[in-house]
Amino acid sequence: MTPELFDGPNGRMAYERIPGDRPGVVWLGGFRSDMTGTKASRLADWARGANRAFLRFDYTGHGASDGAFEDGTIGDWATDAKAAIEQLTDGAQILVGSSMGAWIACLLAKATPEKFRGIVLIAPAPDFTEALMLPGMSASERETLMRDGRLVEPSPYDDEPTVITRQLIEDGRKHLVLKDGVPFQGPVRILQGMADEDVPWDHAMRTAEAFASDDVEIYLTKTGDHRLSTDQDLDRLEALIASL
Repeated sequence: MTPELFDGPNGRMAYERIPGDRPGVVWLGGFRSDMTGTKASRLADWARGANRAFLRFDYTGHGASDGAFEDGTIGDWATDAKAAIEQLTDGAQILVGSSMGAWIACLLAKATPEKFRGIVLIAPAPDFTEALMLPGMSASERETLMRDGRLVEPSPYDDEPTVITRQLIEDGRKHLVLKDGVPFQGPVRILQGMADEDVPWDHAMRTAEAFASDDVEIYLTKTGDHRLSTDQDLDRLEALIASL
């Protein structure tokens, strides 16, 4: 895939747009992920076969987009997503958010709930900086982060280490959604693995409770990990999106 580029609010952003029927589907990737991942690529193939409009893109600091990852924040990536939807889609959309992308989906749905036909979340991690990341650090790690402004940790998904910045944590506090809730009244579907070592399954329950909608369903897979990228997982994801 050779991505196209557009000028986003925080720099040039790479994207792929597939024409088709509406409502369209918008892929919102995870922390340090890019749009060439297994789930995003599988959905692009599905969209072509189903003649469904589809958009995937890289946040700034991710993949083929401009910027350095450690300069980015939740607020930056949310404005990236907002700009991509405004400039590259038409009409109603279905948001599909994976891990951090679920937080971005919540922020978008909180700002303009009327724009979205439905939401599908995969291993949702809204508020992860405050609810998952900080509690998982040792006292010495938190001290290093606050003193130096950055903490470098090995990544289980990449050879390159993950850089966590104080700016990321502090900005995350401005965008928390679980306490105040998300005023979205449409259908919400959540896929969660119970063997997920990054996002505990009870966090998916908290995410479900945050939505104002009564049409919320959670699908738990006992052996599922954080990726949820087996053929069975991907088949289930496609079916849920198609049902919306």
